[in-house]
Amino acid sequence: MLTRLLSAVIVLAAALGLLVLAWPQLFGLENTWMIAQIVSFRGVLVVAAAAGVLVMLLLGVIRPLRRLTGTLAVLLLVFGAANVGILAVRGTNQGDVSLATAGADESITVLSWNTQGEEPGVDAIVKLALESGADIVALPETTDELGTEVALAMKEGGRPMWVWTLNFNDWYKARSTALLISPDLGEYTLASAPGAGPPGNTNVSPTVVATPVNGVGPTIVAVHAGSPIEGAMSAWQSDLDWLAEQCDAPDVIMAGDFNATIDHMASRGIDGGTLGRCTDAALSAGSAALGTWPTDVPPLLGAPIDHVLATDNWRIDAFRVLDDVDGAGSDHRPLLARYVPTDS
Repeated sequence: MLTRLLSAVIVLAAALGLLVLAWPQLFGLENTWMIAQIVSFRGVLVVAAAAGVLVMLLLGVIRPLRRLTGTLAVLLLVFGAANVGILAVRGTNQGDVSLATAGADESITVLSWNTQGEEPGVDAIVKLALESGADIVALPETTDELGTEVALAMKEGGRPMWVWTLNFNDWYKARSTALLISPDLGEYTLASAPGAGPPGNTNVSPTVVATPVNGVGPTIVAVHAGSPIEGAMSAWQSDLDWLAEQCDAPDVIMAGDFNATIDHMASRGIDGGTLGRCTDAALSAGSAALGTWPTDVPPLLGAPIDHVLATDNWRIDAFRVLDDVDGAGSDHRPLLARYVPTDS
């Protein structure tokens, strides 16, 4: 009797734990320490579930454990299948090989790349920006010096860019963010405050917000949210809340390192948006299951924490997670997205 009761408790605890990990939004736990980190790697959860099923089947050769391990194997199988289903719905589309060849005149191409303290260097960044025909380049962990070098090199390559940068620390490059905008989009001015934290910025690393001088065109945001690490969870949540507020506007394009997947943004969407009123480009393009960090694991096993988002006056026309530059030095994969106006 006691054995059966213990088995029932184990099964119920396992079922509840797996349900929380499969869909923490159901319990409002997607931004909770440990759960937030685990749910970021749904591909890894699939592999872990498969390994768990195999272990349970092997333990099932022990006759007294057979019923318990069989039940746990079924739960793990369902858990793994649920994550496979979520990944399939979000999409594994690798995207267009080239975004520079078929854009309409009114299209806007966005390149986002956390450079991990400028590790790829000027040449790699400029090559990617020029080949893609980028109109907006968001570069978290990039200083004013490198941002300026990139802009000058792009000008020499026939694509001049305005550049704005913010830094919260003069010696640690991860505390700097650069944003480049093509003059073809009009004149812009820096709107974000130079100091850390709301109401003017993210808490640990800077986010650059640029607004059109004449009020015509999108507000452009180069994002770098904090990491959900122990002791900094409230700052991370505050960053996501602040970024959602930046997207509570009619015309916004934002890109960068959010240190969050769309699971973590679940409670922050407005009127169907992924974050505020902005929709995730990867989700729209069927590529949201592809991880952008870290680059030393396959995309399906990584965490999709880098994003390009826009309000509903922009429609995603092409999107790509660039895994062919994994050896460039950064631990983040760059993203390319091409938008066209929804009325085009």
